Amino acid sequence: MAVFDMDSTLIDMECIDEIARVAGCGDQVAAITEKAMLGELDFAQSLRERVAALKGVKLAMLDAIRDELPIMPGAAELLKVLRENRWRLVLVSGGFTWFADEVARRFNFDVVVSNFLEFEGDQLTGKVGGRIVDGQVKADTLINLTQQYGLPRSQTMAVGDGANDKLMLQASGFGVAFNAKPVLREVADYCIDEKDLSQLLHVLR
Repeated sequence: MAVFDMDSTLIDMECIDEIARVAGCGDQVAAITEKAMLGELDFAQSLRERVAALKGVKLAMLDAIRDELPIMPGAAELLKVLRENRWRLVLVSGGFTWFADEVARRFNFDVVVSNFLEFEGDQLTGKVGGRIVDGQVKADTLINLTQQYGLPRSQTMAVGDGANDKLMLQASGFGVAFNAKPVLREVADYCIDEKDLSQLLHVLR
């Protein structure tokens, strides 16, 4: 089973930063994102702050971003090989269903878990709905699915880039830090330092 983060891992952007950039509050939100990814801010708290800045953003803007998602180089090749070799594919993201569901659809993921942006009418309310997918939820998802599928921990892999992926990598049998922050590199079994997910195939083969 392979469990992937989405933003800056499967796609070459941070969705919330892109929404904010188009909405005109990019610098403010990006600064909070960076601190959260470095582990300097609590993820859930920082997410609420950032989403609050998006109040009033039109849903059509999210659709436009979703239709042009920059898939990370090597992602399609890696996921194709994993699928052909009967790996279960799981997407666990601190990002949003708007984009995670689309990535999961394109690459035939088995499970997708992400945050929900509340909206009224045709615009965002500035709130996150339901339970926030933070580092603990990511790790719990990996652990629960490992048990559900009857897999040994040694047959699980987790791939991510930020501080909120740390617990997930530690819970997996093989943790991969992808162009990662120092806090994640410290716990990873393997590090990829270029934007090419297909590099992982050299290790798995």
